[in-house]
Parts: sequence; structure tokens; C-alpha cells
Amino acid sequence: MSMRLRDRPVAVLTWLRDRGLVMPLAALVAALMLFVSEGGYQRTRGSLDAAIEAAQARLTLHRLLGLVTQAESAKRGYLLSSRREYLQPYIEAVRDIESQIAVLQQRMGSSGMHGDPALSAIEQELIERLRMKMDEMSEVLLRFDRQDVRGAMDLVLTDIGLRNMEQIRALADQLIEHSNQRIAARTAEMYDAMLFLRLGILALVIASLLALGLYVRQSRAMAAQRAEQQRVVQAERDLLEIEVRRRTADLLDLSWHLQHAREDERSRLARELHDELGALLTAAKLDAARIRPKLADAPPEVHERLKHLTQTLNSGIALKRRIIEDLRPSSLSNLGLLPALEILGSEFAERSGLAVHMKLTPGIGLDAGAQLTAYRMVQEALTNIAKYAQAGTVEIGLALDGPMALLTVQDDGIGFDAAQASGRSAHGLTGMRYRVESEGGMFEIDAAPGRGTRLSAWLPRRDPA
Repeated sequence: MSMRLRDRPVAVLTWLRDRGLVMPLAALVAALMLFVSEGGYQRTRGSLDAAIEAAQARLTLHRLLGLVTQAESAKRGYLLSSRREYLQPYIEAVRDIESQIAVLQQRMGSSGMHGDPALSAIEQELIERLRMKMDEMSEVLLRFDRQDVRGAMDLVLTDIGLRNMEQIRALADQLIEHSNQRIAARTAEMYDAMLFLRLGILALVIASLLALGLYVRQSRAMAAQRAEQQRVVQAERDLLEIEVRRRTADLLDLSWHLQHAREDERSRLARELHDELGALLTAAKLDAARIRPKLADAPPEVHERLKHLTQTLNSGIALKRRIIEDLRPSSLSNLGLLPALEILGSEFAERSGLAVHMKLTPGIGLDAGAQLTAYRMVQEALTNIAKYAQAGTVEIGLALDGPMALLTVQDDGIGFDAAQASGRSAHGLTGMRYRVESEGGMFEIDAAPGRGTRLSAWLPRRDPA
């Protein structure tokens, strides 16, 4: 009995095949799937269009608020300084406000919000408030231009503009909130449409599986052919593995080239900043120093300005030095890897307040490229520790490990799951790996949530003996 029940679906499928009904049935299923797909597409498209219109209306409201703020700031700047250049942002903002009002009305209509009388009333009140705000600012500027400074300031000091601006923000927030609700509703509709489409696809899959059952029992004769195909696939897979290894080697070579090109460009920029910008800033500081004795009888505000100028130049020179040091660490070029790492660790300890322990073995021979790779790895690792690790102690180590030099950076922070790392920190770790491997070394991450992180890099020594 159970055998007959199990064979009944096969018998039905065989009956359909023998009477030539398989293709018509498949065509019917395809037509139904097309209908389901098209219906889901139209529903999704309608919901998406409505959500886009609501989002654009929300964006227009944000732009209007920004333009009003720009106009208010430009007006106050003009009243405080009497400089005509402050009027240009005001004029542009007023012009753009009118155009954005028209855009808002069009967006509100396209998104269907005009169908709600309450929303239409809020929109009209917002537009009226915006124009009242523009009229108030225009009246202030008109009085100011007529030399009626007191009248302009009296109008500014009233709370009319403040109340009007608060009302504008409140009305805009109401429209923005409704736009958010419409976006959420349309998003829910899109999910419903996609669910409907998934159900249709599921039905097609089931129908396809039923059709496939017609041929399952006839597949034994094709076993040899499948075996041959598997052999061909395996051969192609082996060739693909070889190609992947070759491409990986090419990528490592490219990474090595790009890293060195980047460091060369950094060195060039550092030299130009030192030679050109440094000379300009130093000359400006010397000129300021020469001017100071000649202004002994000048008003105090002149001396204050000159002092501020000197401080600004000193800040510029310090900034130039920091940029140059970041582009190309002078300590590495002038002192070598170990002093450079010690300086890097001590500066990091001062900035972060963390305890940094250095265990550096002298006399490890690394070429210039490997030294720069080691320095950049420690630099990137310390940056990640400061951002993400929440550590209290950091240990930097450099030791011999046979023909290789072993560089380690370890912290006692919160750790992470290396297999699921993502975001900028993961990009930084990937960059370390490629940099180390492009120098012929190996890179390893030992991390887990709650037990800190240890980064290890093995770099080939210049003279293993």
C-alpha cells in the first residue's frame, strides 16, 4: 500500500508526459509566474515611487529650514558688520526659498499628501510663516539701509522673529514626521509585495520540482556521463586553483608596488612641504618679528593682532611638522627602526594615557622596506587600539625567530571575533596583511572577545646569519 502511494505522483507525472501535457502545463506555470512577478513589480514600483516622493518632500523641508537659517545668519552678519558681501548669501537664500516652496508644493502633491486636509493646512501655514519670516528680515534690512539703525535693531530684538522661526520648525517637523510615516508605510507595502513575489517563486519552484520528478527515475543511465562531467569539473577546478594562486601572487606584487609608490609619494610631499611651505612660514614669522619693534607706539589692538599672527604662524609650523612626520617618519629615516618604534610608543602613551611596554631586541637586520612595513603596522595597530580596543596596557615586541624577525603588538582590551571583523578596522587589518605579505612575510591575528588582541608579523631579515 505504501509503495503504491509513493509511486502515485510518479505515475501522474508519467501520464502527463505520455499525453504531451508537460509543455502546456509548464507554459501555464510560466504564465502564472509572469503574472505574479509583474503584479509584484507594479506594486513594489508604486510603493517605491510614493516613498521616494515622500523622502524628497522631507529633503525639501530640510533644505527650506537650512535656507531660512542661512538668510538669518547673513542678515545678522550684515547688521553687525555693514559689509555688503553678507547680503549675497541672503539674496541667494531668499531666491532659493521661493523655488523650494514651489518644489515642496509639487512634492506634496506627487506624494499624495494634498489628499489630507490637515496636512494641506499645515503646508499652507508653513508657507505663510516662511514668507512672513522673509518679510520680517526684508523690513529689518530696509530700515538698516535707510540709516534707521535703531528701528532695525528694535525689530531684531523683538521676539516676533523667534516665535515665527519656532513655529516654522514645529510645522516643518510635523510634515517631516508625516513623511517618515508615509515612507514607513510604503516600505511595509514593498515588503508585502516582495512576500507575494516570494510565494509565487515558491510555487514555481514546487512546480519545477514536480516536473523534475519526471526525469529522476531515468537518470541512472547518465551516471557515467555525470562522472565524466565531474572529472572535467575537477580538472577545471584544479586549473582555477592554479589561476587563483597566480592572481594572488600578482596582487601581492601589485600591493608591494602600490605601497612603495604610496610611500614614495608621501616622501615627495613631505619634502615639498618642508622645503616650500616651511620656508614660507618661517619667512612670514621672521617678517612678523621684524615688524614688532617698529610698532612700539602702535595701539594695543595692533600688538594683540601681531601676537595672534605670530601664534598662528607657530601653529602652522607645528601643523606642518606633524603632517610631514605622518607622511614620512623622520625618526625612522634618521635613527632607525628601534628608536622610531620607541618614539612612536611613547608619543602614543602620552596621547592616549595607556601604559606602553616595549620589548625590542637590537641588532635585527631588516631592509628599508621591511622597516617601513614594521613601522606602519605598529602605527596602524596603535590607531586601532585607541579607537576600538578599550585597553589599559599595550605591549610592542620585536625579536628574532629563526631566519625571520617577529614583530608583535598586543593589548588587553575587549578583543573581537577575527572571523567576523568588518568595517574600517577590518580594512586596516587587511592592509597590514597585504603589506607584510608583499614583503615576503606572514601576518597572524590572535583575538577573541574579552581577551584582547595580538597581531604578529614575521618579516624576512636582511642577514639571517
